[in-house]
Amino acid sequence: MSNDKDSFNVGDLTAALKDEDRAGLVNALKNKLQNLAGQHSDVLENLTPKIRRRVEVLREIQGKHDEIEAKFREERAALEAKYQKLYQPLYTKRYEIVNGAIEVEGAQEDVKMDQGEEKTAEEKGVPSFWLTALKNNDVISEEITERDEGALMYLKDIKWCKIEEPKGFKLEFFFDQNPYFKNTLLTKAYHMIDEDEPLLEKAIGTEIDWYPGKCLTQKILKKKPKKGAKNAKPITKTEDCESFFNFFSPPQVPDDDEDIDEDRAEELQNLMEQDYDIGSTIREKIIPHAVSWFTGEAIEGEEKEAGLRSTMDNKGRGLLSASNSKMLCVLSEVPCKAKCLRIEEREAVPETSPDKPSVSASDSLEQACMFFFLQTPRNQKVFFSNR
Repeated sequence: MSNDKDSFNVGDLTAALKDEDRAGLVNALKNKLQNLAGQHSDVLENLTPKIRRRVEVLREIQGKHDEIEAKFREERAALEAKYQKLYQPLYTKRYEIVNGAIEVEGAQEDVKMDQGEEKTAEEKGVPSFWLTALKNNDVISEEITERDEGALMYLKDIKWCKIEEPKGFKLEFFFDQNPYFKNTLLTKAYHMIDEDEPLLEKAIGTEIDWYPGKCLTQKILKKKPKKGAKNAKPITKTEDCESFFNFFSPPQVPDDDEDIDEDRAEELQNLMEQDYDIGSTIREKIIPHAVSWFTGEAIEGEEKEAGLRSTMDNKGRGLLSASNSKMLCVLSEVPCKAKCLRIEEREAVPETSPDKPSVSASDSLEQACMFFFLQTPRNQKVFFSNR
């Protein structure tokens, strides 16, 4: 008995990919899958008939599970799209307030000033809103240099949207007119082979049209001419340098994976993972919770979560137990990064061993929620994202 879902055909995979410019990573993936298919066949052949029959039944069960999972992903995508539409009016209002397009009630009330005090021009909106929000996130702040800050002060808004062909998502950075570059919109698109893993194929960024002498991703070095040289001019040399705006020039994967050695391939993979981490952080943390990053409240939340994780790691992976029954709290992320707590009542697991580390009954509800969130394997959490 065979399971059609487990059959593997390299030709089918090639046909599915032929319309896209799949790079070296895809070739490597096909080779890996081909090897795995061979190993799969060998395992079954080495089993006794009775055990093989049991395994076949298990595979049938897995097939039914996969059908349910596919339906879950379909419904999840529809639910995510629904809530993304509900968020849009809120993001629009945030944009208008941040950029001074509208004024909030009470902000224009006259303030009595001491006699003789000069009135200064009041700034509109919330200056440096996005710059401050980005700098307050550890992942993003590492990419921002002091030179970048001047340009990022002109950042008016950040948005994201899903892209269907190929699958993935796109970040959009809207800039006011500025003295650094001509673009008013910079984009970064992530093309995924598999959104749920995630498996990144490639990333594409906007080419920035810098004004002369304003490029932040390069620096000009000047060397004095040799002594004794007549009418000699300083020697100038241009070098690449660290900058947040390198984000729009992501690592490029060679068309042929044979063109790179193992060390370079590993380095390239690390760069792509780092690049994807930055993009995911902006999409999943900065955009939905921008004001919390601006005020610093999000920093406190991250530090608290890190502290709880460290505490739980020190205690070990144990059961949450207490005498009698108590509430168990499951922390899950709701669709579209709303990040709300969903509290579900569960009967407590009876304590099976006094040696098992536990959270006492006096611990707060919030800590109990966080405990289970941190102890739950990633693939069992409810994440409505590409992470």
